[in-house]
Amino acid sequence: ATCGHGCKYGECTGPNKCKCFPGFTGKTCSQDLNECGLKPRPCEHRCMNTHGSYKCYCLNGYMLMPDGTCASSRTCAMVNCQYGCEEVKGQVQCLCPSGGLQLGPNGRTCIDIDECSTGKAVCSYNRRCVNTFGSFYCKCQLGYELKYTGGHYNCVDVNECVTNTHRCNLHAECLNTQGSFQCKCKQGYRGSGFDCA
Repeated sequence: ATCGHGCKYGECTGPNKCKCFPGFTGKTCSQDLNECGLKPRPCEHRCMNTHGSYKCYCLNGYMLMPDGTCASSRTCAMVNCQYGCEEVKGQVQCLCPSGGLQLGPNGRTCIDIDECSTGKAVCSYNRRCVNTFGSFYCKCQLGYELKYTGGHYNCVDVNECVTNTHRCNLHAECLNTQGSFQCKCKQGYRGSGFDCA
Protein backbone atom coordinates (compact mmCIF):
# COMPACT_ATOMS: atom_id res chain seq x y z
CA ALA A 1 0.00 0.00 0.00
CA THR A 2 1.41 3.36 -1.01
CA CYS A 3 -0.14 6.74 -0.34
CA GLY A 4 1.31 9.42 -2.59
CA HIS A 5 0.37 12.28 -0.27
CA GLY A 6 1.02 10.30 2.89
CA CYS A 7 -1.22 9.85 5.94
CA LYS A 8 -0.29 12.55 8.44
CA TYR A 9 -2.22 11.22 11.45
CA GLY A 10 -3.10 7.73 10.25
CA GLU A 11 -1.81 4.73 8.34
CA CYS A 12 -1.84 3.77 4.67
CA THR A 13 -4.16 0.77 4.13
CA GLY A 14 -4.41 0.67 0.34
CA PRO A 15 -3.52 2.62 -2.80
CA ASN A 16 -4.00 6.24 -1.61
CA LYS A 17 -6.35 5.08 1.19
CA CYS A 18 -5.72 6.34 4.70
CA LYS A 19 -7.13 4.94 7.93
CA CYS A 20 -7.11 7.88 10.34
CA PHE A 21 -6.14 7.66 14.00
CA PRO A 22 -9.02 8.57 16.36
CA GLY A 23 -9.61 12.33 16.38
CA PHE A 24 -8.46 12.97 12.81
CA THR A 25 -10.17 13.07 9.42
CA GLY A 26 -9.64 13.98 5.75
CA LYS A 27 -8.12 12.24 2.74
CA THR A 28 -4.62 12.42 4.23
CA CYS A 29 -5.79 12.40 7.91
CA SER A 30 -4.32 15.89 8.30
CA GLN A 31 -7.47 17.58 9.65
CA ASP A 32 -8.52 17.60 13.28
CA LEU A 33 -11.95 16.03 13.78
CA ASN A 34 -14.26 18.33 15.74
CA GLU A 35 -15.80 15.74 18.06
CA CYS A 36 -17.97 18.47 19.63
CA GLY A 37 -19.93 18.70 16.35
CA LEU A 38 -20.69 14.95 16.17
CA LYS A 39 -24.18 13.51 16.65
CA PRO A 40 -24.82 12.28 19.29
CA ARG A 41 -22.72 14.85 21.14
CA PRO A 42 -19.95 13.30 23.23
CA CYS A 43 -20.52 15.59 26.23
CA GLU A 44 -23.67 16.14 28.24
CA HIS A 45 -23.21 19.90 28.76
CA ARG A 46 -20.27 21.64 27.15
CA CYS A 47 -17.51 20.42 24.89
CA MET A 48 -14.10 21.84 24.02
CA ASN A 49 -12.42 20.56 20.87
CA THR A 50 -8.67 19.94 21.16
CA HIS A 51 -6.04 18.76 18.65
CA GLY A 52 -6.94 15.11 18.02
CA SER A 53 -9.32 14.91 20.96
CA TYR A 54 -11.89 16.82 23.07
CA LYS A 55 -12.69 17.67 26.69
CA CYS A 56 -16.06 17.72 28.45
CA TYR A 57 -17.02 20.21 31.12
CA CYS A 58 -20.17 21.09 33.00
CA LEU A 59 -22.31 24.15 33.51
CA ASN A 60 -22.01 26.01 36.80
CA GLY A 61 -23.63 24.06 39.61
CA TYR A 62 -22.79 20.68 38.11
CA MET A 63 -19.97 18.27 38.73
CA LEU A 64 -18.15 16.28 36.02
CA MET A 65 -18.45 12.54 36.62
CA PRO A 66 -15.81 9.99 35.46
CA ASP A 67 -18.09 8.84 32.59
CA GLY A 68 -18.33 12.39 31.21
CA THR A 69 -21.86 13.08 32.50
CA CYS A 70 -22.74 16.04 34.70
CA ALA A 71 -24.34 15.62 38.11
CA SER A 72 -26.14 18.41 39.92
CA SER A 73 -24.20 19.57 42.95
CA ARG A 74 -25.27 22.18 45.50
CA THR A 75 -21.67 22.64 46.61
CA CYS A 76 -20.63 23.36 43.01
CA ALA A 77 -23.43 25.91 42.66
CA MET A 78 -22.20 27.67 45.78
CA VAL A 79 -18.59 27.88 44.58
CA ASN A 80 -19.71 29.38 41.22
CA CYS A 81 -17.04 27.81 38.94
CA GLN A 82 -16.76 28.82 35.27
CA TYR A 83 -16.30 25.22 34.04
CA GLY A 84 -17.88 23.01 36.70
CA CYS A 85 -16.08 21.43 39.63
CA GLU A 86 -14.98 18.24 41.34
CA GLU A 87 -14.96 17.14 44.95
CA VAL A 88 -11.67 15.83 46.28
CA LYS A 89 -11.73 14.49 49.86
CA GLY A 90 -14.69 16.71 50.68
CA GLN A 91 -12.97 19.79 49.21
CA VAL A 92 -14.63 21.47 46.23
CA GLN A 93 -12.23 22.50 43.44
CA CYS A 94 -13.05 24.33 40.23
CA LEU A 95 -12.00 22.56 37.03
CA CYS A 96 -10.42 23.72 33.79
CA PRO A 97 -11.28 21.59 30.72
CA SER A 98 -7.74 21.55 29.32
CA GLY A 99 -4.17 21.20 30.56
CA GLY A 100 -3.44 24.42 28.67
CA LEU A 101 -5.70 26.37 31.01
CA GLN A 102 -5.14 27.22 34.65
CA LEU A 103 -7.34 28.56 37.41
CA GLY A 104 -7.19 32.32 37.65
CA PRO A 105 -6.42 34.21 40.88
CA ASN A 106 -10.10 34.02 41.91
CA GLY A 107 -10.00 30.19 41.82
CA ARG A 108 -13.18 30.08 39.71
CA THR A 109 -12.37 31.16 36.15
CA CYS A 110 -9.83 29.62 33.79
CA ILE A 111 -7.10 31.58 32.07
CA ASP A 112 -4.92 30.49 29.15
CA ILE A 113 -1.36 29.28 29.66
CA ASP A 114 0.87 30.57 26.85
CA GLU A 115 2.91 27.38 26.28
CA CYS A 116 5.03 29.20 23.68
CA SER A 117 6.39 31.79 26.12
CA THR A 118 6.63 29.51 29.17
CA GLY A 119 8.74 26.98 27.25
CA LYS A 120 6.26 24.16 27.93
CA ALA A 121 5.76 23.67 24.20
CA VAL A 122 8.39 21.72 22.31
CA CYS A 123 8.46 22.24 18.55
CA SER A 124 11.08 20.71 16.28
CA TYR A 125 13.95 23.07 15.33
CA ASN A 126 12.41 24.25 12.02
CA ARG A 127 8.96 24.98 13.46
CA ARG A 128 7.56 27.83 15.51
CA CYS A 129 5.04 27.64 18.31
CA VAL A 130 1.59 29.22 17.94
CA ASN A 131 -0.43 29.63 21.16
CA THR A 132 -4.19 28.93 21.14
CA PHE A 133 -6.75 29.15 23.94
CA GLY A 134 -6.09 26.06 26.07
CA SER A 135 -3.41 24.62 23.79
CA PHE A 136 -0.79 25.32 21.09
CA TYR A 137 0.40 23.95 17.76
CA CYS A 138 3.65 23.92 15.81
CA LYS A 139 3.84 25.72 12.46
CA CYS A 140 6.61 25.97 9.88
CA GLN A 141 8.99 28.90 10.37
CA LEU A 142 8.39 31.95 8.16
CA GLY A 143 9.82 31.31 4.71
CA TYR A 144 9.01 27.57 4.91
CA GLU A 145 5.90 25.57 4.00
CA LEU A 146 4.65 22.09 4.95
CA LYS A 147 5.20 19.59 2.11
CA TYR A 148 5.02 15.80 1.87
CA THR A 149 8.47 14.63 0.78
CA GLY A 150 10.44 11.42 1.25
CA GLY A 151 7.63 9.59 3.00
CA HIS A 152 6.74 12.21 5.61
CA TYR A 153 5.75 15.84 6.18
CA ASN A 154 8.57 18.37 6.32
CA CYS A 155 8.96 22.12 6.45
CA VAL A 156 10.50 22.97 3.07
CA ASP A 157 12.04 26.28 2.03
CA VAL A 158 9.77 28.48 -0.10
CA ASN A 159 11.63 29.71 -3.19
CA GLU A 160 10.36 33.31 -3.25
CA CYS A 161 12.14 33.91 -6.58
CA VAL A 162 10.04 31.19 -8.28
CA THR A 163 6.76 31.88 -6.47
CA ASN A 164 7.21 35.61 -7.24
CA THR A 165 6.65 36.60 -3.60
CA HIS A 166 9.91 38.59 -3.42
CA ARG A 167 10.05 42.40 -3.35
CA CYS A 168 13.16 42.85 -5.51
CA ASN A 169 13.47 45.86 -7.77
CA LEU A 170 12.67 45.49 -11.48
CA HIS A 171 16.41 46.00 -12.17
CA ALA A 172 17.56 43.43 -9.59
CA GLU A 173 18.12 39.68 -9.49
CA CYS A 174 16.40 37.56 -6.87
CA LEU A 175 18.57 35.00 -5.03
CA ASN A 176 16.82 32.33 -2.96
CA THR A 177 18.20 31.53 0.51
CA GLN A 178 17.03 29.07 3.19
CA GLY A 179 13.85 30.61 4.62
CA SER A 180 14.32 33.90 2.82
CA PHE A 181 15.75 35.62 -0.29
CA GLN A 182 18.21 38.32 -1.31
CA CYS A 183 18.10 40.97 -4.02
CA LYS A 184 21.13 42.10 -6.01
CA CYS A 185 21.07 45.00 -8.47
CA LYS A 186 21.85 43.99 -12.05
CA GLN A 187 25.03 45.15 -13.83
CA GLY A 188 24.98 48.88 -14.47
CA TYR A 189 22.70 49.52 -11.47
CA ARG A 190 23.48 50.43 -7.88
CA GLY A 191 21.46 50.08 -4.67
CA SER A 192 20.10 47.76 -2.02
CA GLY A 193 18.41 45.39 -4.48
CA PHE A 194 15.02 46.70 -3.36
CA ASP A 195 15.97 50.09 -4.82
CA CYS A 196 18.24 50.16 -7.88
CA ALA A 197 19.37 53.25 -9.79
